[in-house]
Amino acid sequence: MKLCTFVTSEAPTAPSLPGIVRGEHVVRLDCANLIEWFARGGDVGEAERYDLDAVELIAPIPVPPSIRDFFAFEQHVATTRARRGESVPEFWYEAPVFYFTNPAAVVGPNATVPYPEGTAMLDYELEVAAVIGHDEQIAGFTILNDWSARDLQRGEITVGLGPAKGKDFATSLGPVIVTVDEFDGSDALMIARVNGVERSRGELADLHYSWSAIRDRAAMNTHLRPGDVLGSGTVGTGCILESEEREWLQIGDVVELEVTGLGLLRNVIGERRATQR
Repeated sequence: MKLCTFVTSEAPTAPSLPGIVRGEHVVRLDCANLIEWFARGGDVGEAERYDLDAVELIAPIPVPPSIRDFFAFEQHVATTRARRGESVPEFWYEAPVFYFTNPAAVVGPNATVPYPEGTAMLDYELEVAAVIGHDEQIAGFTILNDWSARDLQRGEITVGLGPAKGKDFATSLGPVIVTVDEFDGSDALMIARVNGVERSRGELADLHYSWSAIRDRAAMNTHLRPGDVLGSGTVGTGCILESEEREWLQIGDVVELEVTGLGLLRNVIGERRATQR
């Protein structure tokens, strides 16, 4: 099934609602949010039905308990490190690695992403993400855009920590979460477009590590919670950093990430963000 979080056109400022997309309709789930739905193993009732064109889909989990973003596509790792004259670290082949990113900075489909302060090298990253269910296992998948400020990131990683502020400003999720009975995460075509022009194309099947290995690494020495998000990392060719042209994103650009079986995640780059003092 295709799980979503939405607001209605009649009450756009009211609290968001969890639902299931069925054809041209959305059926509201009788629970507070999708985190509760996952925590209860999907054992919830259904309520009213809405026309799909009368609702606005937002991030399916607007504030995940945590977001771990992995680094699991070898082509991406090899290409980006080669740009710095480096090879793939030996440890990368021993275990999947990840960093934590900001759950409070999640945005959904069709949302505006303010251009972050302090960068001139804004990048998208084409990824798939798994979502954890009630039993600490993967319950579904969605599209993830791990936005990156490359010049901020470049400085941070020289210290041996991070990325931090190079990623802190936004992560896009959506438009839906597709449960594992319909999408098992093994294979899908992944495409990124900027202003309608294709910039990236890759295959989810090229993951070096299986989703079970990614999940097991995330769970090592801790507990996973319903709604936790595990990103795949960027598919090969799936960002501007890997391209020869290096045409960084600009204000007004429209970025679309499309993954077969998961839909299309669209965002617009907005005006520069002013840091609150």
